[in-house]
Amino acid sequence: MNPDFIQTMTLTFQVALITTIILLVLGIPLAYWLAYTRSRAKSVVETLVSMPLVLPPTVLGFYLLVFFSPVNPVGGFLDTWFNLRLVFSFEGVIVGSVLFSLPFMIHPLQSAFTAIPANLREAAATLGISRNRTLFTILLPNMKPGILAGCILSFAHTVGEFGVVLMVGGNIPGETRMASIAIYDRVEALDYATAHQYAFVLFAITFAILLIVYVVNRRFARMELS
Repeated sequence: MNPDFIQTMTLTFQVALITTIILLVLGIPLAYWLAYTRSRAKSVVETLVSMPLVLPPTVLGFYLLVFFSPVNPVGGFLDTWFNLRLVFSFEGVIVGSVLFSLPFMIHPLQSAFTAIPANLREAAATLGISRNRTLFTILLPNMKPGILAGCILSFAHTVGEFGVVLMVGGNIPGETRMASIAIYDRVEALDYATAHQYAFVLFAITFAILLIVYVVNRRFARMELS
């Protein structure tokens, strides 16, 4: 394995890990709101969250590229006041990854919230326990499979990203070139041996991650039945 291969794989896992952490922090309150709110805006928010599942990645990547371009108001503001450029940068890849992997975190968390019996929340409210304390001491401990599934699926999906990352981050070695882009790059260069290395590692990791999800969920199901 050459240094470029190791560098690219390290960057890929780094982006996936950071994206998963951000999604978990943002996803818990958003999924909580979606699970229990009666707001009319719920359907609109759920639609926006789920759009990356059906929207071509290049569409999202293109609009992010235009939105964060320094020649546009938002991109220009970030560049002028914070010296932050989100196009063709590591930070831009993170932002694109968070948006594109959002449903893979929100959906498992939302399902886990709705699966918790309502009487637990009602009992906590009757005892005068605050919503925040109820969330952290009652709800989250009872939805470990959902949290694990959301984290693992978000991580795996980020590892395999291509369209959004390519549009927003480009193909800069050591900064924005992830493994999925490197495969395409090596195939174009007719370097099938290196492309196979990237592809096999991604295949093996994805298989292992999904296997862990199914095994752990099955064990949690058996524990609940017993």
